[in-house]
Amino acid sequence: HVNSDDLNHTTNVAALNPSHHHNYNPHDHDDIGDTVVVNNTDKKFMGVISEKRVTDMNLDEFLSYGPQRDPAKVGKPLFRKTKDGRIFEWKVEKDDHLCTLEEMFQKINHSKGFNIEFKFDDNIVYKEEELVHVIQVVLCIVFKYARNRSIFFSSFQPDVALLTRKLQSTYPVFFLTNGGVETYTDVRRNSLDEAMKLCLAGGLNGIVCEVRSILRNPGVIKRIKDLKLSLISYGQLNNVGEVVNAQILMGVDGVIVDLVQEIIEVVADFGKEVEKKSIVEEENDDGFKCSEKQLSSLMKVIGMKYICS
Repeated sequence: HVNSDDLNHTTNVAALNPSHHHNYNPHDHDDIGDTVVVNNTDKKFMGVISEKRVTDMNLDEFLSYGPQRDPAKVGKPLFRKTKDGRIFEWKVEKDDHLCTLEEMFQKINHSKGFNIEFKFDDNIVYKEEELVHVIQVVLCIVFKYARNRSIFFSSFQPDVALLTRKLQSTYPVFFLTNGGVETYTDVRRNSLDEAMKLCLAGGLNGIVCEVRSILRNPGVIKRIKDLKLSLISYGQLNNVGEVVNAQILMGVDGVIVDLVQEIIEVVADFGKEVEKKSIVEEENDDGFKCSEKQLSSLMKVIGMKYICS
């Protein structure tokens, strides 16, 4: 499954350290992997609910859901199912028809990069050949259409991240992890320490982690950077300006956000303030440094209200 949304959607990964050697400018982190296909339009959900994985559909069936390319056609309705089993209508401010990865490469401006995330069901044990097949299908499209577009791959599935690196070395591969915010049967997914081990063992380029995992243990950021690994964070807290500013000070390379323009403005304003007051300074292109007092003050602004929410 490849993340997709509006073909003209603004990128939602902001690079916090532009001097870093990777160019983080992926397309969109939201996905339809947790949607529920409902075969009737009753808003009270009365009737039969048909739940399908995107990967179990053929292309025509997949494209038949949601807004259609032909305005005269009405697509089948989409609903969202949360982790606790609740079902909600699919409501967004702006929507567009579903598309293929090939179309994304062809229609999205080349200045926009892609974060191609491989998504797999946590409850299924996949054979290696199944994983390889999915990765190779995507790689065929990437190598055919990518040209000079900035791209990186990512996955919560450790073996997929390792295989993606094994099957190609052109583009960076990142391991996605909750960093211990949730617990899984695969221990490699349960901590940032395990994530670092995986990256070093498999030659991965970096980690994309849930922001709470680094806010609760800021010291881990330096350990990750000392290993020459890149670090990006995701999570609802990244829509809070103070949280993003704290990560700038701590040396995080990029953040995945929903409120793209708002956070860009917050970062820009904070950068001007930092430069004006000489609070922080660049050091060997590895990130930023600041006094313990300054960082402590900003972390207090964030406070337990955010970190423990």
